[in-house]
Amino acid sequence: MELVMPKLGLTMTEGTVTRWVVAAGDTVQAGDILFEFESEKSLMEYESPAAGVLVEIFVNVGETVPCGALVARLQTGQSQPVAIRPASQPARPEPTTAPAAVEVASGAGLNATPAAKRLARQQGVDLASLGGRGPQGRIQLADVQAAAAGRPVKTATPLAKRVAAELQVDWTDLPGSGPGGRVVKADVQQAAQPADTPTDSPVTVEPLSGVRRVIAQRMSDSAFSAPHVTIFTEADATHLVAARTQVNAELAGQVKVSYNAWLIALLARALREHPALHACLVDDQIRRYRDVNIALAVDTERGLLVPVIRQADTLSLVGIQQAGDALIERALAGKSQPDDLSGGTFTLTNLGMYDIDGFTPIINQPQAAILGVGRIQPRPVAVGEAVQVRPMMTLSLSFDHRLVDGAPAARFLQRVKQLIERPFALLLWD
Repeated sequence: MELVMPKLGLTMTEGTVTRWVVAAGDTVQAGDILFEFESEKSLMEYESPAAGVLVEIFVNVGETVPCGALVARLQTGQSQPVAIRPASQPARPEPTTAPAAVEVASGAGLNATPAAKRLARQQGVDLASLGGRGPQGRIQLADVQAAAAGRPVKTATPLAKRVAAELQVDWTDLPGSGPGGRVVKADVQQAAQPADTPTDSPVTVEPLSGVRRVIAQRMSDSAFSAPHVTIFTEADATHLVAARTQVNAELAGQVKVSYNAWLIALLARALREHPALHACLVDDQIRRYRDVNIALAVDTERGLLVPVIRQADTLSLVGIQQAGDALIERALAGKSQPDDLSGGTFTLTNLGMYDIDGFTPIINQPQAAILGVGRIQPRPVAVGEAVQVRPMMTLSLSFDHRLVDGAPAARFLQRVKQLIERPFALLLWD
């Protein structure tokens, strides 16, 4: 049974193996975790689809392969025995147009050409100790010749070969840093650097990959395709602070409702009242959302993630908090599921905990708008004819001017401000 890199969600195109839980030759049961892998958004586990023996591993830890690529082979039932090879030996199988050219020794499971086998017998080379460079990892004559001469047999991952071709680097001359001296993508990228690059450079270089690459692409697409307009206002958070304090006192530690939970509840109501901000632009069509799914920007070690609290307008404050806690916990642990991060209809980003007052957030496309929230800070404000110190909050609304004009956006932000200043208005919402 061939085990391939799964495709989880429409946006997933490749995955990186981060840990093998089992080794080649291990017996596993259906449901056992075989390996962990990372997509552009989350860290997930791969469960064995059946009981059997993991006979071959083709992808090393740290390797990135496309969805659908062969990762390992599982022997189930009464299948013919197959030689067990760890990931450090063969290259991952690649498509071949001439499978008949491969001769497999009877009962040995060795993948080698006839010429390679013949020379191996003559020179006393153990084929089982070699990793082949040919299609489907088959051992070729050159591999045996190198082994007979005492030279290391060069192998490279398919990804390294592809990058080498793109960068015009001869991978066969490179020292491999992978298991068994295998050439990996990083080896090729390092070799492609200019010869005059100082080895004692005061900077470190790392590839733009994973979540950081996705963020870079999406933010660039949003900034250069959507005409952003950002408007600001200040809200008096006196009653919001008091309401949160009272609710948490009533909950007595069972659940602690955060300001973000309050803001999501307020936003859900405001979006129901102002559908112009609850829309997206797709294929020259303005689409209005039915479900209010609020995405909350979360800072993680892997980069910015935006888990989505679905149908927030149907949830209580406690329900919003509990849903958010579960999503944030998975995001921080790198275990977000694809559904956790998709389907958002409006985004909330809060930098108040970092002592930020106001900022200009970038729209999370294809959504129409995003609300940025700053810290709650005591400030002197005019109340009637007197000056009082009140806890004030800066709100920053960025919106796509293709979808929304200034006046509707201003009315929406005004309504959000009103609900922050009158948070118990939520009690009137059925």
